[in-house]
Amino acid sequence: MTASPVVTSFHDEATGSMQYVVHDPATREGVVIDPVLDFDPAEARVTTANADRILDHVRSEGLRIGWVLDTHPHADHFSAAHYLGYALGARRGIGARVTEVQALWRNLYNLPEAFPADGRDWDRLFREGDEITLGNLTLRVLATPGHTLASVSYLAGDAAFVADTFMRPDAGTARADFPGGSASVLYDSLGRLLSLPDETRLFIGHDYPDEGAEVQPMATVAEQRRNVHLDGATREDFLKTRQARDATLSLPDRMLAALQVNLRGGRLPEPEDDGRSYLKIPLNRF
Repeated sequence: MTASPVVTSFHDEATGSMQYVVHDPATREGVVIDPVLDFDPAEARVTTANADRILDHVRSEGLRIGWVLDTHPHADHFSAAHYLGYALGARRGIGARVTEVQALWRNLYNLPEAFPADGRDWDRLFREGDEITLGNLTLRVLATPGHTLASVSYLAGDAAFVADTFMRPDAGTARADFPGGSASVLYDSLGRLLSLPDETRLFIGHDYPDEGAEVQPMATVAEQRRNVHLDGATREDFLKTRQARDATLSLPDRMLAALQVNLRGGRLPEPEDDGRSYLKIPLNRF
């Protein structure tokens, strides 16, 4: 029988983002996946309400968190990996191709060559097939690009954390129009995830429920095979649907701020001579 980790989900209503604490029930060893650092675009204010909810849960459950993981450099929220890594004494990881995303966005922001594009803000850059121990479970890294160059999923027992690949089955799939994204590559990644056993739980990166409706963070592989973007669709059908949908989407309102932080592993830009951090916004670029 496939091992089954305990998964606790946390939903950030402001961005629709899903955050997860995953642990082995026998040893209570766990990881945090895709935590959110709160950011108010109107006031340019950073706070830690979401991350502190996770801290409270970890402490109340007596969990030992060894890793804080991001599935990719997020465009719609700041990552709390740096904050939680420090608070929990945990290591931080992300997919190895983050260095390619850093190099791409360094050019888009016209950042100085002094901005490193070498992934040094993380303790480990994960490649396809890399594993970490999660108590009696093994967490394995699956490369699932398409939404971004650097996107990975994390598979532990019967649970996979697939972030911005699938949405819930009636909502389709993730956009693939950001710099470095590809609908064709995403299609291959979706197919890879659907090759997992039918009962595998796929925990998604976002949910946007209607007012009063419950958040749905998970669907099984069998349920996602009926995803509205994929059920009965050829590759060409999917590309047409995905690209048409992407053409209607605006940039996330936090994107140009968030990527500067997330490409530093959730660390704010270095303070300037007044002791404050500043964000750089490229005008008329998108």
